[in-house]
Amino acid sequence: MTEPFTFGGDIVWKPQPEQIEHANLTEFMRRHAIRDYGELMKRSTQDVTWFTDAVLKFLDIQFQEPYSDAVDLSDGIQFPRWCVNGKMNIVHNCVDKHQSTAARDRAAVTWAGEEGQTKSLTYADLYEQVNRCANGLRSLGLGKGDAVGIFMPMTPEIVIALLAIARIGGIILPLFSGYGAGAIVSRLQDAGAKALFAADGAFRRGKAVEMKSIADEAADQTDSLKHIIVLKRTGQDVKMKAGRDHWWHEWMDAQGDRAEMEITSAEDPLMIIYTSGTTGKPKGALHTHCGFPVKAAQDMAFGTDVHAGDVIYWMTDMGWMMGPWQVFGSLLLGATMFLYDGAPDFPGPDRLWELVETHHINQMGVSPTLIRSLIPHGEEHFKKHDLSSLKCFASTGEPWNPDPWMWLFEKVGEGKRPIINYSGGTEISGGIVMGNPLLPLKPCAFSAACPGMDADVFDENGRPVRNAVGELVIKAPWIGMTRGFWKDEQRYLDTYWSRWENVWVHGDFAAIDNDGLWYILGRSDDTIKIAGKRLGPAEVESILVRHADIVEAAAIGVPHEVKGSELILFAVTRPGLSPTEALRQELKTMVVAEMGKALAPKSILFVSDLPKTRNAKVMRRMIRAAYLGLELGDTSSLVNPGAVEEIRSSGH
Repeated sequence: MTEPFTFGGDIVWKPQPEQIEHANLTEFMRRHAIRDYGELMKRSTQDVTWFTDAVLKFLDIQFQEPYSDAVDLSDGIQFPRWCVNGKMNIVHNCVDKHQSTAARDRAAVTWAGEEGQTKSLTYADLYEQVNRCANGLRSLGLGKGDAVGIFMPMTPEIVIALLAIARIGGIILPLFSGYGAGAIVSRLQDAGAKALFAADGAFRRGKAVEMKSIADEAADQTDSLKHIIVLKRTGQDVKMKAGRDHWWHEWMDAQGDRAEMEITSAEDPLMIIYTSGTTGKPKGALHTHCGFPVKAAQDMAFGTDVHAGDVIYWMTDMGWMMGPWQVFGSLLLGATMFLYDGAPDFPGPDRLWELVETHHINQMGVSPTLIRSLIPHGEEHFKKHDLSSLKCFASTGEPWNPDPWMWLFEKVGEGKRPIINYSGGTEISGGIVMGNPLLPLKPCAFSAACPGMDADVFDENGRPVRNAVGELVIKAPWIGMTRGFWKDEQRYLDTYWSRWENVWVHGDFAAIDNDGLWYILGRSDDTIKIAGKRLGPAEVESILVRHADIVEAAAIGVPHEVKGSELILFAVTRPGLSPTEALRQELKTMVVAEMGKALAPKSILFVSDLPKTRNAKVMRRMIRAAYLGLELGDTSSLVNPGAVEEIRSSGH
């Protein structure tokens, strides 16, 4: 049965007339004689061709050769072709076209480092630096179709590298800067990466954290990788391998500042972003020049209402979707992206608010985890800074709790600034549902589905439901949808299209209330989110079972008041072996080495068996329920119910 949903809270924010008048959404609707948001949603979802063409024109996406059709659905809803016959390299729209406008002298990137450094690049500076970097990549023999990894802290150079890869027609491969070597290797190998942008290290809480040795370890296990370009960020001593490794500053200085742009088809591969699933290796979501960047800019324009000249900061890493989202979205809109490399509460809890004041940030994306961690420090930290530049907050990555949402809205936002909640995913290129400047808000809610997203909530029989929890689905294609999983078409079909015919099932539990506001209630699969970072259980479990003494493993997420979830691992040892504390520490070290400290497990518990069904599927949800002392539900499918009791006794 569909789980009933109890709604709490009333509408707490309504847009002011001047906010509505100034909104990008209002301008878009006026251009097309659309009266209200309801009419926009109806038209944008029922006529995908019209909406796609209208958005491309609104964003001034320029093509070297125009497209003949906005979309071709002849291969089915699962495999649309966008901007048919069009030729376009997205870097032209991000950088080149601004060189003949007033944006040329505007800041494209503003950056601050934890240690106090700041730097700004105008659109003219960015153009020159991207050209130098593109020439450097070509000097290494790289070109169209070559995958290049990015394993760097959030500095201006990471933006230059990302755009340069696209400029030569290469494939961007963003990697989380906190990954261990094993997680990097699996992604580099899958994409056949030929080069890697890296750094000597990064600053975190006043200390230099080493990164180059992790890149070296990954490179040694990736046969396709021939070059590493190393940014000198911290100045710590690192080993440089002759012939393979190149210092960024020396390499860039040797290049000319003009580089020919590869003319790509609009649907040529642009980027592979790996996202963890519940089973198997990470999924490589494939995105194209006319896909991900267009959806990112659309959501940034319509949801967070970013205009040319605005300063947008989303607290993220380039390895997570919101990193490239901020780069492409801000540049396509002629705005300024703000980057910060460091801890948001160091050297003090007011660091975030100091950044807003100093850099005049207009739209700021935070996580519920961060806000939960700041509340205990008190209100004096934000009150001593001028936050008048802020137009709105934004949030993605995990569900909110009402109390921290209201603290941010009422205390910091003074009840005037909306929190633009945003939920979708890497495979979406942005949002399925989102707040916007035209519609009212309730705590923790989303105002509506994003324009062009034919979203709904289905019960277990595939029927729409309201005021009840169901599966979040999408019933029509959109330009940002992933072009499948890299080298794994069947897995893409199985993941999203296998439950109901021609319906994308996203894997989130959602609800729509009687006022039409949306709520996302967490994953309907077993994926774990730790501080907004999605982690597939199988990826961690596979690390444990590589140990000679471990035959089976299971990973679950349990509630944590700051991080949202934390990781608990269960391990079954080989027959006859008595587990020891030394083995536990050895396994924990393996996980940290491969996945990074941010994803370190809270506990590793040894059990004699894991609860499984007759077809050998490990029942992670049942493990989680038993560990937390929750109701197990129907256990009739288990072949070994005794395993549940053992886990229950280990929990709390």
